[in-house]
This record gives sequence, C-alpha cells and structure tokens, in this order.
Amino acid sequence: MQDIIQLHDRKFRIMIPAEKIDEAVTAVAERINRDYADKETPLFVGVLNGSFMFMSDLIKKIEFQNELSFVKLASYEGTSSTGQVKSLLGLNGSIEGRHVIVVEDIVDTGESIEHMLRDLEARRPASVAVCTLFFKPASYRKSYPIQYRAMEIGNEFIVGYGLDYDQLGRSLKDIYVVTE
Repeated sequence: MQDIIQLHDRKFRIMIPAEKIDEAVTAVAERINRDYADKETPLFVGVLNGSFMFMSDLIKKIEFQNELSFVKLASYEGTSSTGQVKSLLGLNGSIEGRHVIVVEDIVDTGESIEHMLRDLEARRPASVAVCTLFFKPASYRKSYPIQYRAMEIGNEFIVGYGLDYDQLGRSLKDIYVVTE
C-alpha cells in the first residue's frame, strides 16, 4: 500500500485501507442476508464500471440463492458529475415480481440512481432496494431511500476499489482521496 499515488494530473493519499472496506462489506452483507433470506432468488444488479469489486466481494458473503446482472450508466467526467445520465448497457429479461437489489459503488447526488430506479420500477418488480459501498449524505439531493450503506463519507473525491479518476485507479485495493 502506497500512502501517496498519482493518477493523471492529481495526487491522492490513502483514506480507507482494504481491511476497513472488507469489514464494511461484511456488515452490509449480513444485513442483506437477514432481510432477503426468505425471498425467492433475489436479483443483484451491479452498476458498471465502479461496482465490480464491491459486487464481487458482496456476493461472496451472500448466503441465499441469487442471480446477478449488470447495467452501465455514465454521469461523470473527471472529478465531477455532468448532471446528465446516459444508459450504456441495460437489463435483458423480465424482472416483474422479482426482488431487486441495486449494487452501486457510490451514491453522490442521486441522479444516476434515480434514473435507474425509474426504469426498474416501470418493470414492476416485487421490490427494489439500493446497496452502496459509499454514500455521500451531504451531496444526496433525491428522496429515494438508500437502504444498505456500507460506509458514509463526506464530499471528497475518492478512487480505488472500483472507483476511478478518468479510468485510472479502479484496481487499487484501498480507497484514496484527492490531495489537491
């Protein structure tokens, strides 16, 4: 683990070590296991690209039968949200009557999650819940509840564990915060 790294034109310092991330993933998985143990084959929907590491580690800790799928949305350029959400890859198949758990890397303003939830709810699932690795309560501008929050953070720009800065930093096992 390096204390300071450089990605493109920015420097980042360690903020959350991998061990703390694993503890948070375990805790949120335990909550989901309790809440969905009696549901018939819930569907986890990971939001690419950022959620891939979180989704992988989370699913390994889930103790009930489930299915996985992925969608791809885009709303960021550089270190800030564009305010526009684009669907780049969507769900195939019906989710009618299914229990759906959306897995996000980070919920910031809520624009992306609101866009996705509108689409999912139109498909008439039995329920939809959101599970995020990171939640930024000070930035969140929507009213939809974020039921499963592994960690809450401030408005820092972070990279690592699936999150990127212009496509770099996703493979880092720790979370780093921008220093400049």
